[in-house]
Amino acid sequence: MLARIGVRGGLRLDAHKERSTAAPIAVAPAPRVAVLPLDQHAGEAAIPIVSTGDTVAVGQPIARPGAELSAWLHAPISGRVVAIEPRPAAHRAGEASMSVVIANDGRETRYVPERSLSDYANITPLELREWIERGGIVGLGGAAFPTAVKLARATDRSALSLLLNGAECEPFISCDEMLMRERADDIVYGARVLLHALEADECVIALEDSSPQAADALRAALARADDARIRLVTVPTLYPVGGERQLITAVFGREVPSDGWPLDIGIVSQNVATAAAVARWIRDGEPLISRIVTVTGDGVARPRNLEARVGTPIAELIAACDGYTPRVERLLMGGTMMGIALPSDELAVVKATNCIVAASALDLQQRAPEMPCIRCGNCSEVCPAFLLPQQIHASARANDLAGLERYGLMDCIECGCCDYVCPSQIPLVERFRTAKPQLAAHLQARASARASRLRYENRRERLARLEAERRARLEEKRRLARQKV
Repeated sequence: MLARIGVRGGLRLDAHKERSTAAPIAVAPAPRVAVLPLDQHAGEAAIPIVSTGDTVAVGQPIARPGAELSAWLHAPISGRVVAIEPRPAAHRAGEASMSVVIANDGRETRYVPERSLSDYANITPLELREWIERGGIVGLGGAAFPTAVKLARATDRSALSLLLNGAECEPFISCDEMLMRERADDIVYGARVLLHALEADECVIALEDSSPQAADALRAALARADDARIRLVTVPTLYPVGGERQLITAVFGREVPSDGWPLDIGIVSQNVATAAAVARWIRDGEPLISRIVTVTGDGVARPRNLEARVGTPIAELIAACDGYTPRVERLLMGGTMMGIALPSDELAVVKATNCIVAASALDLQQRAPEMPCIRCGNCSEVCPAFLLPQQIHASARANDLAGLERYGLMDCIECGCCDYVCPSQIPLVERFRTAKPQLAAHLQARASARASRLRYENRRERLARLEAERRARLEEKRRLARQKV
């Protein structure tokens, strides 16, 4: 059954998705050389377990997690490791990341995992979570948070709900919509695996009401699975309803605490593409070595969605879409609201690459010269986090850290709604991004000072207690001595 739930704040934007959804998902050619950053996930960088000169097979582990919050990395092609060195990385906007570089031998030799867990229901949730970790699965909605870590942190909670996020609200991006249309069975299978790993009894798949084909495909997949634990929900097509906190409020009617996480209210959120990646790993033995990437914009000749291997240079994806048009002006990874500008198309696809926009002037909101704030309040009306951007901006300009904390800068999701509606053309999000590290450092220093003061007070209390105990023992000795006399 489909439900329709309301949301507050946000913007109704031109989606521009019809360009890339006209054709089915196509498989991009394997890269000639794959560049694989070791830090393309949240947390610590992975540690290489191969050396320069080694021969590797498709799906072979090439790096292990560097800490609890880290992820495995696998070879997307067969060939030879030609370098392990710093290379410019897309997720770092062109800054260097230590990377494993593999030259393709064209043989597509496949690595055979040491075991298979296709019968996942007959193993313990702990074993399942550990195997999901071995697949290098991370959140494919953009954050690239290691999936197994998120699942493990939920194990001490009861009455959990799993939310699969298919609300792809960012303009231009359509990879999740096409995944839901064409591979709905993978998403449902992945949902069932995740439910077992979490020992949860409920899964909600949420998508926007502007995706009827995806909804129909998911409805059919759910009918085939016949699993009453999983249901479908639609939310209004409103940017940024696909944000994790905003979607949770829209679907469940509950708010994630300002200083907390979805798990604090019993919800584990994953992207629909993450669920599909889990399905391919558990059912087919294929680790996370590829993902669907939307290649679109007025600057590319044939916008479409490509299943691209991680490590593929963006230039090769553009070539698979018949190249650039003369109108291309800018290259973005992500949508036009929250995407990052790329300095070159030589950068490679990473696990978090959901979209490449080859943008022309028609695709981008042109900015006029900045003018003073007129206190119109438009930014507050559209803020999905219910903040007061004009007050945050004033505090940022005055370097007022107390004001930034008071007005909730750290709750800003940097969605760009305030920028979009500002009649004074103030680059609000840019200023907020600059101010966040300063506020974070201030909050960390204050927390450290509080911890130091608490340690000092605890030590003083402990010493006072020990001194009181010593005096009591001494007084008891004196009392016993007086009794003997």
